[in-house]
Amino acid sequence: MGLDAGNTVIKAVLFDLAGRQVAMSALDGQSFSPAPGHVERDLGELWRNAQTVIRECLEKAGVEPSQIAAVGCAGHGNGLYLLDKDHEPLLGIQSLDTRAADHAGKLREAHGDRLHALSLQEPWPSQTPTLLAWIKGNRPDLYARTGTVLLCKDFITFKLTGERVSEISDMSGCGLLRLPDNLYDRELLELYGLGEAEPMLPHLVEPADVAGHVTAEAAAATGLKEGTPVVGGYFDVIASALGSGVVHPGEASIIAGTWSINQVFSEAPIVDKAMFMASGFAPGRFVNIESSATSAANLEWYVRELVERGKHHDDPFGYCNARIAEVTPAADDPFFHPFLYGSRLGADFRAGFYGLAGWHSEGHLLRALFEGVLFEHRRHIEVLGRTGVTFDRAVLSGGGSRSPVWPQMFADCLGVPITVAEARETGALGAAIGGGVGVGLFADYETAVAAMTRTQKEYLPVTTMKSHYDRRYRTYCKLTDALRSFWADMHVMDE
Repeated sequence: MGLDAGNTVIKAVLFDLAGRQVAMSALDGQSFSPAPGHVERDLGELWRNAQTVIRECLEKAGVEPSQIAAVGCAGHGNGLYLLDKDHEPLLGIQSLDTRAADHAGKLREAHGDRLHALSLQEPWPSQTPTLLAWIKGNRPDLYARTGTVLLCKDFITFKLTGERVSEISDMSGCGLLRLPDNLYDRELLELYGLGEAEPMLPHLVEPADVAGHVTAEAAAATGLKEGTPVVGGYFDVIASALGSGVVHPGEASIIAGTWSINQVFSEAPIVDKAMFMASGFAPGRFVNIESSATSAANLEWYVRELVERGKHHDDPFGYCNARIAEVTPAADDPFFHPFLYGSRLGADFRAGFYGLAGWHSEGHLLRALFEGVLFEHRRHIEVLGRTGVTFDRAVLSGGGSRSPVWPQMFADCLGVPITVAEARETGALGAAIGGGVGVGLFADYETAVAAMTRTQKEYLPVTTMKSHYDRRYRTYCKLTDALRSFWADMHVMDE
C-alpha cells in the first residue's frame, strides 16, 4: 500500500506486485490561514483523513489486511509538523506558507554561503528549519512546548507505528542534513539559530528501511493488520519520479502538481548555488531539483474559485481542457503569472492576467494559465541547464499530466519528447515501490521500478510550435522583470 499526503489531498492506493492499481481512496483536507501568508492544517483532521482513506481502500479492494506486505508513505516536503513533549500534535504548517520570508532573507544574508556549502540549499520561506527558527523567534511559547520536528508523511508514519522517525530524502530536501553524507549536522543547526534543537530531530533512516510496524491502536483505526511493516517513506517528488519510471542517473522527472518540480537523478549531487536543492535517498542516489509553488495549484485555485461556483461541477478539469481546445494559439494571446503562492524569485510576487482584449474568451484565460505554469517549469529547467544538468527527454507526472493538452504543450515548449506514465498515482506507487524494496520483494530500486511501472503515451514536440513558445517565453520573462517594482510596492502597502 502506498500513501500520498500532499498539501491538499491524502490518498491510499493498493497495488499488486506488477504495479497495477487494485483500489484507491482519496480525501481532500482543509487548509486555513490564521494570518496573511500563513497556511496551516489541523493534524487531527490529517490523521482522521488518513484513517478514512486507508479503511476505504481496503474495503474497495476486498482483500485481507494480512495480504498487504508493507506500507510506504510519501508526503509533501518542507513545511513544519510539530509534536509536543507528550508526543501530541502541536502545529502543522504547509509548504505554501510564506510567513518566514523576511527571516529567510536575513539567514541568507548572514549565513547563506555556509548553509549552502553544508546542505546544498539556502534558506527560503517554507523551508523546515527556517520555519522552526521563525517559531522560535515569534512564537516562543510554541517552541518551548515542541518535542519533535516531523514532516508531513512522518506524522502519518508516527500515528501508524508510534515511532518518531524521518528519512534522508525528506530531511535532505528540507536542508537539515549535511550532503552528500546525508547526516544531521550540529553546525547546520547553529547557523539556523537552532543549536539547542538537536533533541527535537527524529531518528533518521533510509526511505526503504522498515521504520516500524502498525500498532494495535492504528490497526483498529485503519483496518490494517497489526504488525504490518511500515517503511520510512519519501519526499513526494522522489516517490513520484520512481512511480513514473525514473530511477537511473541522467533521467529527468517533471511534476506538474501543487509545486513545479523539475529534477534529474545522479550518482552525486550537483554543487551550484544557482540550483534550488539536492536530495539524497540512498547511497549514490541523488536528485537535483529546481522547483517552486507555481504549477497546477494555480489551476486548482481557478477551478475552486471560478469553475465550481458555476454549472460545471461534474467534471471541472475536463471543462477547462475543453475550453483550451477551442483556442488557436496566437502571438498576442494574454499572459498569466502563476504566482498565487509567491515565486522563488520573490515571495512578494503576485499572480495576474495581462494583455486581455475584448475578443478573448475563457479559453484564452485558461490557455494563458496553462502556458504561465509551463513557462515557470521552463525557467527552472534552464537553471538546471546552467548548472550542467541536461536531458533529452522527460517523464511528466502530477495532476497536470492527466490533461490531454498540457503534456503536448510541455513537449512543444521544451523541444523534447515527454512521456506520461501509465500509473495515475505515481507518488503512492513510488512509496509502494519503496515498501517492496524494504521488505525484500525486490532486490533493488531498478528491479522494482522495472516490474511496477510502464509508459502510457509519448508526446513528440511539434517543431513549428517551438518558435511560438520561444517568442512568448521571452515576452513573459520581460513582463516578470517589469512587474518586480510593482509587486515590491504592493508588499510595502501590505505591511
